[in-house]
Amino acid sequence: MDEMKLFDKWSTKGIKLRDVGLEKYINLDARIVPLSGGRFAKKQFHKSKMNIVERLANKMQVPGHHGKKHIMTSGRATGKTIIHYKIIKQAFEKIEHQTKKNPIEVLVQAVENSAPREEITQYQVGGIMLRRAVITAPQRRVDLALSNIVQAAYKKSFGKKDTMVDALVAEIVGAYNNDPQKSESIKQKERHEREAEGAR
Repeated sequence: MDEMKLFDKWSTKGIKLRDVGLEKYINLDARIVPLSGGRFAKKQFHKSKMNIVERLANKMQVPGHHGKKHIMTSGRATGKTIIHYKIIKQAFEKIEHQTKKNPIEVLVQAVENSAPREEITQYQVGGIMLRRAVITAPQRRVDLALSNIVQAAYKKSFGKKDTMVDALVAEIVGAYNNDPQKSESIKQKERHEREAEGAR
């Protein structure tokens, strides 16, 4: 039997995670089209059973508002799932052409690089709000990494000449190279960890 490949092009075999803490939370099961049809939606923590590319596509449909005053709305990003899969497929083709590597491996390493290890939480003691550094749960680390990658790409393409495909390619490759100058998600991660270090 032939090996099952993502979009009938890219294999997930042999992709190894460097961050052992994220092994259980980045799913690389073989799929032609990574679409579970909401099978895990109502089960707590079961989103880790979804393929990482499907989770990226789901984030792309609702990237979220940017800033407290909703500078950019994510209302325009909603729509047919097939549109987002076409964007991802085209982005993967460009990533493969640029890096000469398996784009799924590039995405996984980009998620690993942009997943924050620490963040700030606030709690009240008497009438005072205190900030404290906490270790980020591994599933939340993957969620934050995907959110930051998608929102950074959305921000780069919103009202700009760049298409979402080009913005997504630039963000994923920048995160893969761990370059804060070219990746907004890496910059966000470093900022969160710096704040956490100050509140420790």
